[in-house]
Amino acid sequence: MLSAGQGRRLLPLTAEQPKCLIRIGDRTLLEWQVDALLEAGIREVVVISGYRSDLVEGVIKKRYGHRRVRVEFNPFFDISDNLASCWIARDVMSDDFLLLNGDIIFEAAVLNRVLESETAPITLTVNLKDEYDDDDMKVKVNRGLVRQVSKTLAPQQTDCESIGMLYFRGKGPALFRAAVENAMRHPTSLKLWYLSIIDALAADGVVRPCPVTGLGWAELDFPGDLEAAKAAFGGITVGTKLIVKRKRKVKSKK
Repeated sequence: MLSAGQGRRLLPLTAEQPKCLIRIGDRTLLEWQVDALLEAGIREVVVISGYRSDLVEGVIKKRYGHRRVRVEFNPFFDISDNLASCWIARDVMSDDFLLLNGDIIFEAAVLNRVLESETAPITLTVNLKDEYDDDDMKVKVNRGLVRQVSKTLAPQQTDCESIGMLYFRGKGPALFRAAVENAMRHPTSLKLWYLSIIDALAADGVVRPCPVTGLGWAELDFPGDLEAAKAAFGGITVGTKLIVKRKRKVKSKK
């Protein structure tokens, strides 16, 4: 789980805490994600922290103890984008794993859809809608494969958007790890999104889309997103909507 950012677009809510600790109903965003993953049987959850890591570590220790959840600190969080957080987590990219942005909330059906998707080295979870804005991470799909991932895709090239959840299987973990390690040898890569790596790998035909259109999820970037998430998830308590019964022996790299 990539949860190192402050979330400046949500100030003043994030003035003294990272975005992942904003409360939605009875839990923080961080807890929503960890709960969903543990209920799905994910055997290890790795949270990459940064801004006010002490608070993140405190929540994890109090709520989960040492039960399959640990925190890795990204010391470059204030001068880098999320590719650096992936580099921090590279040691756990040897087996099948999930990669989640730390600012999304989702119902169990989304996670189920991804875990049960057609096997591919890299599965990119996507959503379809009528229009896409400048901040959407847009995706081009052709013949069942992801071909491009970029915020700058033209409308006529855009088929869907990434929601910030990926599943790496088979040779996917090794491909991604090698590409991350190679990219981070260059100083300019500190400012890159990890999806720039997925964009490059898509050219080799190893990335498949997994549509979750119509299922419940939300991304928290702006105050309006927060209100929508609270309206959709704020009344849900532990043990209801996000419960996933099937068990999976898969790691999660957050």
